[in-house]
Amino acid sequence: MVNDDGTARTAQASKGPETANVRVVGDGRARTRPRGRPRSFDRETALEKALLAFWEHGYEATSVSDLTRVMDIGAPSLYAAFGDKRSLFEEVVHVYGTRYGSFTARALAEEPTARAAVERTLREAAITYTEPGHPHGCLVVHAAANCSNVEVEQSLRDRRNANIAAFESRIRADVAAGVLPPATDAAALARHTGAMIQGMSQQARDGASREELEAVAEIALSIWPRTGTHTG
Repeated sequence: MVNDDGTARTAQASKGPETANVRVVGDGRARTRPRGRPRSFDRETALEKALLAFWEHGYEATSVSDLTRVMDIGAPSLYAAFGDKRSLFEEVVHVYGTRYGSFTARALAEEPTARAAVERTLREAAITYTEPGHPHGCLVVHAAANCSNVEVEQSLRDRRNANIAAFESRIRADVAAGVLPPATDAAALARHTGAMIQGMSQQARDGASREELEAVAEIALSIWPRTGTHTG
């Protein structure tokens, strides 16, 4: 097609809300002309709002219309910035793990023994799961409740099981080092830890206070075996 000024004109579609026309002018150089409005929202703020919505209501019960409402953006902007609902949720889970759910990984990395790592994890869970300013409990535990999306459900299950496997690995290392008795059932003890974390999350959703969850953590720690003079 030829423009009124005699130059050749071509159109190129681009992804997202910022579409542009491309004109090839007489000197052979391509020049773009923006078409459509650029994003008018803060991506990080919108992502945090989506995180809170998924955390409060779960994956299945949070619709795209719910997300656009709480994020204060239109559906085209949501899809352009984050992809589909599942892609947005995957990003939300990553942000949650970094911002709210990293205490388990830190405890495992920084504490000298498995028991110390579990103690720190349970105590920090009691704080994080009940603190004001965000939904109670753990997003990774609750977000897939009644979820019909098999991939989402499996992804969250894999995250929970990865934590249990990490605890089991630390427990086995302590058995090998003599910190825990040789007869310690590492798999069962790790599974018990996972059950406590998930149970504390549900209790927090049901209204348990930080102090009540800390008392639960004390009881959970009381069953841990000890060997010799090793502590922690």
